[in-house]
Amino acid sequence: MKAFLFPGQGAQFPGMGKDIYEASQEAKTLFHQANEILGFNITDIMFGEDAEALKQTQVTQPAIFLHSVILSSVMGKLFNPDCVAGHSLGEFSALVAAKALSFENGLKLVHQRALAMQDACDEVPGTMAAVLGLEDHIIEEVCASISGIVVAANYNCPGQLVISGEKEAIALACEAMKEAGAKRALPLPVGGAFHSPLMEPAKTKLAAAIENTSIQNPICPVYQNVVAIGITDAATIKTNLIAQLTAPVRWTQSVQQMLSDGASSFVEVGPGKVLQGLVKKIDRSAETSSGTIG
Repeated sequence: MKAFLFPGQGAQFPGMGKDIYEASQEAKTLFHQANEILGFNITDIMFGEDAEALKQTQVTQPAIFLHSVILSSVMGKLFNPDCVAGHSLGEFSALVAAKALSFENGLKLVHQRALAMQDACDEVPGTMAAVLGLEDHIIEEVCASISGIVVAANYNCPGQLVISGEKEAIALACEAMKEAGAKRALPLPVGGAFHSPLMEPAKTKLAAAIENTSIQNPICPVYQNVVAIGITDAATIKTNLIAQLTAPVRWTQSVQQMLSDGASSFVEVGPGKVLQGLVKKIDRSAETSSGTIG
């Protein structure tokens, strides 16, 4: 059983997607269509050398989505999923690749998501921190003991969990994590507290957009972040997608469930190899590779 995985924010790099653009007429058409939908030439930023311009949330999220979705489209017969999953933002890429969302609607939602998240960050400043070398349940207990908002946000792999919340609460939690035996607990250079209750304003805005967007049953199960099981029902997909912004990314649990359901080969479609690394840390015997143009 073959699983196709789609990366989230942080996988971007200058020049991303240029090779896909130059190799395929279909890719050229989709990139030009994206420029029109977004109302600005995102291709100039993606294919350029300005790493800072690429780091802006309203650029980063559509850029990673486009790289992933267009690559999956030009893979041709090499894209033959038994199931798909995406890490945070990557779930939108996965849904388009699995034909639950159209390219245009997926891109519009990702753009709205990025803007809503940016607004939420400006409205309620927050941050995130990576905790390494501590069991999940201990991290959850420490978070629960801190006054202020701090929650487990990204279950990336055993021994690597990202927490999210108010800046002061994160600082206190990092100290408490070290005292509890964490190898490291370090704040991340992010603009806000993603996948925490501080994203509630963004969730409210995005919920309206998702409700008004047509979502179909996908061609294969989509292992969604919120529930970490394969979903094939359009209405359930929509509900989970709305919950995603304030709920944790259960990546470890999703990969474990895919393995349990029979997945043995994992293909990462999009920029970077972050997800392949996480899969290997979850199960060393799993076969991993990068998606290539068909």
